[in-house]
Amino acid sequence: MYQALYRKWRPGKFSEVSGQPQVTLTLLNELRGGRVSHAYLFTGSRGTGKTSCAKILAKAVNCESPIDGEPCGQCELCRMADDGSAPDIYEIDAASNNGVDNIRDIREEVNITPLRGKYRVYIIDEVHMLSQGAFNALLKTLEEPPAHVIFILATTEVHKLPATVLSRCQRFDFKRISPEDISARLIQIAEGEGVKITTDAAALIARLADGGMRDAVSLLDRCCARGTDIDSSVVSSAAGIAGTRHLFEMSGYISKGDTPACISLVDTLHREACDIESLCTELTVHYRNLMIAKTVKNCADLIIVSADELNELKQRSSEYKLSKILSCLDILQETGKSIKGAVNKKILLESAVIRMCSPALSASDNVLNQRISELEKEIENLKKMISGGTVKIEKSPAPAVNEETPAEKAETPAEESPAPVKNNEPETFSEEANEKVEESASPEPQQEAENGDFTLWQNAVDLLQKNDMPLYMMLKDTSATVINGESLIIHTDNVLLHQFIMGESHARELMIAIHQVTGKKYKLKIDDKTAKKEKAKNPLEDLKNKINQFNS
Repeated sequence: MYQALYRKWRPGKFSEVSGQPQVTLTLLNELRGGRVSHAYLFTGSRGTGKTSCAKILAKAVNCESPIDGEPCGQCELCRMADDGSAPDIYEIDAASNNGVDNIRDIREEVNITPLRGKYRVYIIDEVHMLSQGAFNALLKTLEEPPAHVIFILATTEVHKLPATVLSRCQRFDFKRISPEDISARLIQIAEGEGVKITTDAAALIARLADGGMRDAVSLLDRCCARGTDIDSSVVSSAAGIAGTRHLFEMSGYISKGDTPACISLVDTLHREACDIESLCTELTVHYRNLMIAKTVKNCADLIIVSADELNELKQRSSEYKLSKILSCLDILQETGKSIKGAVNKKILLESAVIRMCSPALSASDNVLNQRISELEKEIENLKKMISGGTVKIEKSPAPAVNEETPAEKAETPAEESPAPVKNNEPETFSEEANEKVEESASPEPQQEAENGDFTLWQNAVDLLQKNDMPLYMMLKDTSATVINGESLIIHTDNVLLHQFIMGESHARELMIAIHQVTGKKYKLKIDDKTAKKEKAKNPLEDLKNKINQFNS
């Protein structure tokens, strides 16, 4: 009968356990010195070697001829432990034996002396599944077991164990196995099975296993069923994923905003039986790698791919702005949460790639920052064209100006003026924005009048070009009025200015700029009563339309 590779190649000695030296070396030292504890707790994610180390420890403490702490593997007790017939080693699955009665049976058995070996060893797997009553029944035995009894508890969810149990065990934490260790082990197993596997294929399996050796060996087993020559395409097919080539194609289409090509590629992969949920996960990992390649200079240790694929990642990341990559990650992670219970997963992924191709369809902060950055770039290009004489702008006659001064407007009774947008009074900034204003330098502050136009307003706005360019772009065409020497009202026809500027960081930068110019702190308010539009428009679209008019 065929034996699965993860069972056939299960480690039989501590030296064969991959990626857990902090556990194996400590256990070996205890065995060599004869300082074996009465209770152990092995915790960590699945497939990291908890059960394997428990079996090796149970075999080692009963081995007739141990070699430097390791079980010999040749004596009768070792052979019985390997085939599961050792009379003094008990493996209990707490998921199906989690009641009080099951633990009471153990309490009655522990007083019986070992039949063949030196110790009776109880391996309780998934111990967090025990009921509260079962834990209570186990406590006394776990604290003071007979000298010939050893308990080895294993769990993936240590936080579910009572503190009373944790304090009675010697705890070992199993870490996720590194991709390098998994790849090396896979190549070793493949050689033992007479199978050829490429380095790229082993690395891909290691990445998909996410630190679990058992998952990696199981995937290798599925690949072996397809033939004796395993490369990345075989792994991708066996795992039901798109593969790196399709991922690079997809990210290339998205960087160009080619929505039809993206939708067509998703449809092709779906027809080829690619798992849509796995594809979403792979795209998320791919954009994570693009983010690392974009932001980290020496990223080879952080991205587990071949050298050629790493170079391609760097090249592809250069086609993206960081804000675009972060926006795609946000969309993919949001889709990944929703796709698990979706009736039609393909539709969700299609809508995700459409949003990634068309940033204007998303309202996330990363997308808005990206759009603002693009508009700023267009503005700079327009300025260069104007200064170079390639664009001529004819100034239109100045509109008629109302003789009423801003100060008089501010003092107009509420019943005689149009209703403000919110709360029937200008919007006031949060007082929290004042906290760090005192820290700003105030060289030669200039004084303003008690009431009237704030003539230094443009000087303060110009200071924002260095520290807060988006805020500068929003304020550069506004005006301000000082009332009673205490309040400063910003006049604008941009109905979205309040939402943009009320963030604590933007408000703080503005107040620091005003303080640097005047040496004073004002109570800042926004007055958008001058907005006469029938319908509020998106200021970004309005600005873009103006630029297009200049270009035409």
